[in-house]
Amino acid sequence: MGLFDFVKGIGKKNQAKTEQPAATPAEPTAQEVANQLLAHIKSLGLPVEGLVVNYNSTTDLATIQGKVKSQADKEKIVLAVGNIDHVAKVDDQMTVETPEPESKFYTVKSGDNLSKISKEYYGDPNQYNKIFEANKPLLKDADDIFPGQVLRIPQ
Repeated sequence: MGLFDFVKGIGKKNQAKTEQPAATPAEPTAQEVANQLLAHIKSLGLPVEGLVVNYNSTTDLATIQGKVKSQADKEKIVLAVGNIDHVAKVDDQMTVETPEPESKFYTVKSGDNLSKISKEYYGDPNQYNKIFEANKPLLKDADDIFPGQVLRIPQ
């Protein structure tokens, strides 16, 4: 898959529960962001062996290494990391046991919903559940998408 661009600062906040002074919250270190990304992937229950996540705070680049069974799992991990606040790019260095064709990706725009996206890709707004299922566990609710978020669009 390679290198993916995301919109930094738009993604979901993924902050560890730490005591910070209310007046000036400190920017997390690169290691803290990497640890948060690793914990986020693990919390989703996506199967991956030998998972390693590195983060470069100068370039806002997250690098992911590991081995997954399916292309879908690989894409979900990339999106899980890329749709987080501090990340602008994801360098996917994961390997897949059984290679499959890559999904298409769609960046959500203001006013979008899964039915509208479904109509654009499948010609039928009632196919929205196909997109929702393809993005689980990243999406917990079909109405919980936000502008700038990147979604998998299965064939």
